[in-house]
Amino acid sequence: MRAMVLSNIVDLTQNKDPLKLVELPKPQPSHNEVLVKVSVCGVCHTELDEIEGRTPPLRLPMVPGHQAIGTIEEVGSNVQNFQEGDRVGISWIYSACGQCRFCKEGKENLCQQFLATGRDVNGGYAEYMTIHSDFAFSIPKSFSDKQAAPMLCAGAIGYRSLMLTAAGNGKNFGLTGFGASGHLVLYLIRHLYPDSNVYVFARNPNERAFALKLGAAWAGDTMDSSPDPLDAIIDTTPVWKPVVEALRNLKPDGRFVMNAIRKEDGDKEYLMNLDYTEHLWMEKELKSVANVTRKDVADFLKVAAEIPIKPQVQKFTLEKANEALMQLKAGNIKGAKVLTL
Repeated sequence: MRAMVLSNIVDLTQNKDPLKLVELPKPQPSHNEVLVKVSVCGVCHTELDEIEGRTPPLRLPMVPGHQAIGTIEEVGSNVQNFQEGDRVGISWIYSACGQCRFCKEGKENLCQQFLATGRDVNGGYAEYMTIHSDFAFSIPKSFSDKQAAPMLCAGAIGYRSLMLTAAGNGKNFGLTGFGASGHLVLYLIRHLYPDSNVYVFARNPNERAFALKLGAAWAGDTMDSSPDPLDAIIDTTPVWKPVVEALRNLKPDGRFVMNAIRKEDGDKEYLMNLDYTEHLWMEKELKSVANVTRKDVADFLKVAAEIPIKPQVQKFTLEKANEALMQLKAGNIKGAKVLTL
């Protein structure tokens, strides 16, 4: 099978072709697994973190990709919940132990044995992949493959972030950054909390225009002040400056949720601008988001089908994966990027 493979950790400012197209053996499913013929795989900023070593792969070489959509071609002998021909999705959560305290409490995203698709095991930048049938997801018929792919990470992690804000209808929400996850969160807020306003902070004027088009009440630059104080803010950026700047807009007792598996070090010195009185006092709260659970993915897919969400998608062929990644690195974002196989 064809696959785009990462063989070494690289600096993307020096190496703009980190992935190589290779031929790999077609994987074989175990008794509890399904073999999926991949049709589309989303491109995520986390792939940049993997390639540049901020959250390095468990081993190398590795096939990235954790937003895969495809059709089951073969089922293991113990599989009961799927059959050949079913369309499924594969998300960031590849597996968890199922036995630890976190797994038993429904917090499998915190499991010490959590394995991530495309980082710890080969992912969806390939024509085929395998997954335990309990960690595959049925995809609503209302979505095409390319629409469904970004739901599996950008959408699911956005949904988890929104739930972690603990804010409800009528509250003012802020979004820092407006890429794949941000624009799906805006759809969610408008559906779940129709009396709430959404305020978007983005450095790119095209992203700000896109946010207003999708129904944001206001869109400004990263350093701007929102017209109204915010009850909750969700950060979807890979850097620190938007975090520090946006905290000024958070109400007392507000919650700031950081939706990023890693932050880049390029503007780490910006944390020196963090002032306790201005940014954190009055019981403001900072909360990180770690991975997703299966319930996050399943719940989000259900809500997304009800709305229905139609993600803005930019398509690339598998062979153009490096081009898609470099556009993401450069901040050239409008909606989500997907690879088609």
